[in-house]
Amino acid sequence: MKLFNTLTRQKEEFIPLEEGKVKMYVCGPTVYNYIHIGNARPMIVFDTVRRYMEYKGYEVNYVSNFTDVDDKIIKKAIEEGVTSEEISRRFIEECKKDMSSLNVKTATTHPLATKEIQGMIDMISALIEKGYAYRAEDGTVYFRTRKFKDYGKLSHKNLDDLQAGHRDIKVTGDFKEDDLDFVLWKPKKEGEPFWESPWCEGRPGWHIECSVMSKKYLGDEIDIHAGGEDLIFPHHENEIAQSEAANGVEFAKYWMHNAFLNINNKKMSKSSGNFFTVREIGEKYDLQVLRFFMLSAHYRSPLNFSEDLMEAAKNSLERIVTAAENLKHLQENAAGGETSGQESQWLKEAQGYREKFEAAMEDDFNTADAVSSVFELVKFINTKVSSESSRAFLEKLSDLLRELCDVLGIILDKEADILEEEIENLMKERQAARKEKNFKRADEIRDLLLEKGIVLKDTREGVQWKRA
Repeated sequence: MKLFNTLTRQKEEFIPLEEGKVKMYVCGPTVYNYIHIGNARPMIVFDTVRRYMEYKGYEVNYVSNFTDVDDKIIKKAIEEGVTSEEISRRFIEECKKDMSSLNVKTATTHPLATKEIQGMIDMISALIEKGYAYRAEDGTVYFRTRKFKDYGKLSHKNLDDLQAGHRDIKVTGDFKEDDLDFVLWKPKKEGEPFWESPWCEGRPGWHIECSVMSKKYLGDEIDIHAGGEDLIFPHHENEIAQSEAANGVEFAKYWMHNAFLNINNKKMSKSSGNFFTVREIGEKYDLQVLRFFMLSAHYRSPLNFSEDLMEAAKNSLERIVTAAENLKHLQENAAGGETSGQESQWLKEAQGYREKFEAAMEDDFNTADAVSSVFELVKFINTKVSSESSRAFLEKLSDLLRELCDVLGIILDKEADILEEEIENLMKERQAARKEKNFKRADEIRDLLLEKGIVLKDTREGVQWKRA
């Protein structure tokens, strides 16, 4: 199995630190609103990496955090007149709902930054003792970037170049020894959440949070650290500096980063009006379509989102689901008995599609080619099965298709049909809940309908529905 290591900028053979086990950390979202489809890409991509590792027999310890203390969370809390904890708790739950709809497996551990403050204080104290960090006059603790000799090894940035022209990691402050030093701990501001520390009442910097959570749940050294390419610098670069300075060993052996998601060939941004949450996409499509769409390109390639491409993904996914449904129907009516000689030969041929699937995934998790091999298998199945097929033959083909789709996180079973009367009644209940500002119940009803394959759309004429 080969993967592209951002650290060395080349594909490398994957060799775990401990045979048969994989320790993997994926940076999770900052929970101040519903996750957007840009957040969804790393969730889906690295969930698929995990699924393939498990398919190959590895025991995967998969850690993905929630950043639940941050300037954006505090700003949202002030706007709503509630606590930061209330905001983060609410949107963690909403994020988990979206992840479930995307069929993203629950992490082995989903740590919260606010629950690991003591570990952060301990690591910062160790960095101060080793001379890698210092307390400024105002109580802020900074990391001495220049003292860490390997700084820039992940992003391949040069400190002198950064000093001369780049502002990417500069944090304004009058008390820093060097403009390039970054924050480990900062003093509280009025109305902000804070914790006691040896330096001041305050809160941790963003970078130290992931270093500490990774250390606690995976150890000083891990196999894979992953996230979006926007995190390479400065976040992941700073994580390396802190972790390796504190722990004295290499932090992560392999670094994986997915490319950006564009909307109609433009960068997604609220100011451009092309910003979509997963929840908004879920009102138009079953989120299995979004997952399938995300896997239709290599994770290191930029991915363009558009309605035309989503429609194409929907139709493609339907072909796979229909083949699975057809197999299921034929099995229910098939005669018993063993596979015939011809069927046994066809089953050997079918294994060739598994081999093609595995070859694609072994080559830096090329899900685009893996999906292509699934389509070839579907075409093969459609030409070989009939009402005359033995049940054993149909079951083995069905098992193969399901096994490969499970690696991709594609669900093949359609939910049982729901009666139109039941849909209308639930929609009325949802409208009543919205009028009463009971948005939690309104969301629950929408999620229930979506689970049953019913997509709601708010229009000027009122709420409309269609079967996904």
